[in-house]
Amino acid sequence: MPAQKPTPPPTSASASDPHGFGGVSHGYAPDGPPSTPPPVPLEDIVRDLVDDAKQTVQAELALLEARGALASHGVKWASAWGFVAACALLVALLAVAFGAILVLAPHVGPLLATLIVVAALIGLAGFAGWRAKRSAGDVKLALRSDLSPQGSDD
Repeated sequence: MPAQKPTPPPTSASASDPHGFGGVSHGYAPDGPPSTPPPVPLEDIVRDLVDDAKQTVQAELALLEARGALASHGVKWASAWGFVAACALLVALLAVAFGAILVLAPHVGPLLATLIVVAALIGLAGFAGWRAKRSAGDVKLALRSDLSPQGSDD
C-alpha cells in the first residue's frame, strides 16, 4: 500500500477566513464566539437538589442499617463466646475449690477446709465485684454528656 501524504492547510485567505489564519481558531470558534447555553430553570435546580438530598438520606439510612446489623452480629457472637468462657471458668473454679478442700481436709478437717475455701471464694467475689463497680463507673463517666465534676453519682 502506498503511503499518502497529508495535504497541507490552505495558506491563502479565503472569504470565510478574512484574517488569513488558515482555519486555526486560536481559542475562538472560526465562526465567532460560542453561543451561551440557555439558563437552567430554577424548578429543575430545586428538583435536582431535592433528589440528591433524598438519595443522600437513603444512603445514610442504609449505612446505619448495615452498621446496626454488624453490631448485632458482633454482640450475638461476643455474648455466645462470653457464655462459653464463663461456663469454663465456673467449672475451673469448682475444680479449684474441690481440690483445695481435698488438700486442706487432712490437715484441718473437712468442715474447716470447706469454710476456708468458701471464705476465700467470697473474698475473691467481693474483690471482683468492687473492681466491676469501679469499671462500670468509668463507663458511666465516659458516656455522660457533661464531663464537669458537679457531683458524684455513686
